[in-house]
Amino acid sequence: MITKIPFGRTGHESSRAIFGAAALGAMSQERADKVLAELPRFGLNHIDVAASYGDAELRLRPWLATHRSEVFLATKTEYRTGAGAGAQLRASLERMGVDQIDMIQMHNLTKDEEWQVAMGPGGALEALIQARDEGLVRFIGVTGHGTYAPAMHVRSLETFDFDSILVPYNFSMMSQPAYAADFEQLYELCAARGVAMQTIKSIALRRWQDSDTDKKFSWYRPIREPEPMKRAVDFVLSRPNLFLNTSSDATLLLPLLEAMAAPVEAPSDEALRADAERLGIEALFERDVSDDVIIQKQAG
Repeated sequence: MITKIPFGRTGHESSRAIFGAAALGAMSQERADKVLAELPRFGLNHIDVAASYGDAELRLRPWLATHRSEVFLATKTEYRTGAGAGAQLRASLERMGVDQIDMIQMHNLTKDEEWQVAMGPGGALEALIQARDEGLVRFIGVTGHGTYAPAMHVRSLETFDFDSILVPYNFSMMSQPAYAADFEQLYELCAARGVAMQTIKSIALRRWQDSDTDKKFSWYRPIREPEPMKRAVDFVLSRPNLFLNTSSDATLLLPLLEAMAAPVEAPSDEALRADAERLGIEALFERDVSDDVIIQKQAG
């Protein structure tokens, strides 16, 4: 079973593996049902989805009809205006067949101009606070991709007391000094405030290249070899209080969960560098070079 720890100050004991329901976005209902049936075996009790993840919210609906009380359920809105965010949240509730979710998150809030709208008068945050007051959601979070995500989350936390953040975290990203410094500032702030920290891209290898012939189930190429995958997982789990959101590539769900259920051994930098050199692991994001995300509806 995968360890459970407090999800920030929410009062919920969440599995350190959070199911990234982006994996369901392009699946048939039959296939989605089989994937979801695996979650209890590993003790997963936290699901993260988004309105933009294809049909993922719809695929969750039949399972939630009988398992809603067993999981912490979170979704996201990419809208920056209050009207758009409020309408999308209500549509998500309808799609999933629930009256309330545990957490709504502002999706990938890393650009200044979008931040100004979302956090300003009539912005998404106002609508999400209203939804919380109405009992549609219990908590509010913010997520981000790219090298500016940690710094933008610090800015967001200085403006509003978010309950959770989500940010890329792996050895290649943390090998960039500017990113590492921003992450450490965010980590300390979240620890002091009791803010939950979700991490993504734990098993990212690099961006896809034209010469790659693998089937593409996520917007980046993942680490598939068991031992390097285990070291990548342990890099995250050896850091206290971090959660690991699973990949949008459902073919990796069971290997990833098995790696997370095994005892954690903090990998050495030497071992991680050796993996990077042998496999060609590269940071998905480099500041002011490749901070964009290649958007696919199932991308985490």
